[in-house]
Amino acid sequence: MIAREAWGFVIGSLLFGIAAVPGYAEWVGVDADNITYFVGSLFFTGAGFIALRLSGRPVPSTESENVEHFDWWAALVQFVGTLLFNASTGIAMVSGLTALQSDKWVWRPDVFGSFAFLVASGLAVVATTETDKLWDPEARNWRSTWLNMVGSIAFGISAVGAFVRPATGELANAALANLGTFVGAVCFLVAALLMRPLGRVINNH
Repeated sequence: MIAREAWGFVIGSLLFGIAAVPGYAEWVGVDADNITYFVGSLFFTGAGFIALRLSGRPVPSTESENVEHFDWWAALVQFVGTLLFNASTGIAMVSGLTALQSDKWVWRPDVFGSFAFLVASGLAVVATTETDKLWDPEARNWRSTWLNMVGSIAFGISAVGAFVRPATGELANAALANLGTFVGAVCFLVAALLMRPLGRVINNH
């Protein structure tokens, strides 16, 4: 299951990264750019569902270890974040939205989705620290976890730049929004590639 989970995040991250590349929206059109984001979010959700329900993670109980609690909650919060991205990218495809409607139905889910990813990354850092070390660059899990954290921070910065100014209908900082999305997507992409099984043996190092 880890291969399917990883590939879901790989494809989703790749689509988000492509959609955020300067000039892509001008080349394919705004509608196609929004569709690229939306399809990417669906792959995120599929991967998030696999991580939560199909990866074998047990629902934590009173007998579970701390790492199991943090790991499961990280997967749950991450999945919720992907659903919020489904909402924000899906509604963004609707044409004719006013600035207020864009902020309410696109920007807010985007912010909450980014916040959910940030919380999930924080929980994953704790879970990884429980099993490995706070500083262990040689461990694949460690590198993947911290790349996800950096990516989540970048997505959060992107959400700040994506705020639509009611007076003008323009983004607060379009360049920041695109840069944050691109950097975050690259981080998630590399993190997902690191989590792919190596041959027949899955090793943390």
